[in-house]
Amino acid sequence: MFIFLMVVQAIVAALLVGVILMQKSEGGGLGTGGSPTGFMSARGAADFMSRTTSILATIFVVLSIVLAALATSAGGGRTIDTSLKRDVAPVQAPVDPLAPAAGQAAPQPAPQAT
Repeated sequence: MFIFLMVVQAIVAALLVGVILMQKSEGGGLGTGGSPTGFMSARGAADFMSRTTSILATIFVVLSIVLAALATSAGGGRTIDTSLKRDVAPVQAPVDPLAPAAGQAAPQPAPQAT
């Protein structure tokens, strides 16, 4: 159901973008010619396009609310999968290159000449 509504939401969004882009910025609609009293006259096209825009926008908002409600109700009670968790080796202290190796005595200082 959720995926179906997501597909419908995408289609409505694409139609809404198309209808908005087909309108003139002055509100003239498609701007097609014809008789002034006809359905697809400049005034009739503007009314049709603005009505279509408002209907598609309403459907888009309602679908958004429904999808948000479905997402929150279906998302409860999930846990994080830790089956691939790897143990990290402990960090060792940095090795001092001048320190004597384990099991060896420290070198004796050279005797001073008197």
